[in-house]
Amino acid sequence: MTIVGFHNSHEQVHPAALLAATQRAEQAGFDAAMCSDHWAPWSVRQGHSGFAWTWLGAALATTGLPLGVVNAPGQRYHPAIIAQAAATLAAMFPGRFWVALGSGENVNEHITGGRWPAKAERDARLRECVGIIRALLDGEEVTHDGLVTVDRAKLWTLPDEKPLLIGPAVTPATARAHADWADGLVTVNQSPEVLHQVVQEYRDAGGRGSLTLQVHVSWAPDAETALAVARDQMAGQVFGPPVAWDLDTPEAFDSLGTHVGDEALRRSVLVDHDPARLADRISELVAIGFDAVYLHQVATDPAPSDEKHDDAARTATPRSATLDAFVDMAAEHLLPQLKQVTA
Repeated sequence: MTIVGFHNSHEQVHPAALLAATQRAEQAGFDAAMCSDHWAPWSVRQGHSGFAWTWLGAALATTGLPLGVVNAPGQRYHPAIIAQAAATLAAMFPGRFWVALGSGENVNEHITGGRWPAKAERDARLRECVGIIRALLDGEEVTHDGLVTVDRAKLWTLPDEKPLLIGPAVTPATARAHADWADGLVTVNQSPEVLHQVVQEYRDAGGRGSLTLQVHVSWAPDAETALAVARDQMAGQVFGPPVAWDLDTPEAFDSLGTHVGDEALRRSVLVDHDPARLADRISELVAIGFDAVYLHQVATDPAPSDEKHDDAARTATPRSATLDAFVDMAAEHLLPQLKQVTA
């Protein structure tokens, strides 16, 4: 059966509301969850960016779901710190945690004040980081002098079961490059032709492990709202790499989003108001060759008006009515079909 997971977008939603949505997703029948790891949102209108690693501990402790995170070691994060964080979660929650290791985006990494390297250098830095993290998880003492520096690092708390190190890829070339080190691959929805190439390049290069697809969805009860939400939240991300790698502020992404047409938006986000049709569209992508699919509902709740933002609202645990509605719809209309998809 296909694993159907719930994606948590820290750049869009308050972390407490994400936690509540993930707990609801487990109760509704989702099999797993994953999250982003951002310093800044893609858009000013998204308006959040909770710390993923704090949230992961809470989510693992309050659900029984396997969880993963997409992370970029090498600049904002030292690889030894990521190894320690991953080892601790894996030790506390055996077999339930994985981390996807990518080369990063400038919108998150520029905060260190260091220069933003060219893609080839970032890819080389990632390989160094993967080697360092693996060695530390193996219990080795690591000293390394290269694009990153490590001095006599050793993990003192090791998990009985090491977390999987997954390769995140958008392009077929990146999928092939990850094949010799990754324990599996995760990618995002795009045209079926490109997804076929991503799967083929990874497998042809000897890539092992499960293949995972994250699908951006803008679902609403009516077509007009679904498209408006997709435009509001995702227009700046339509351009993808290399633009998405190099822009350094949410404002820069927003400025690009004003030039995006409806068709381009629909190529990046599955915009739909019909649950049955949405289930069919996602199923067609999963059938390309994916073992797991994580659903990312891109809609968020409107900001509260000043008159409603009273003391009771401030002290209440944040929830997302939009995510709750999506989880309930998915439980009824998407999960039964998606879990039966075979490649």
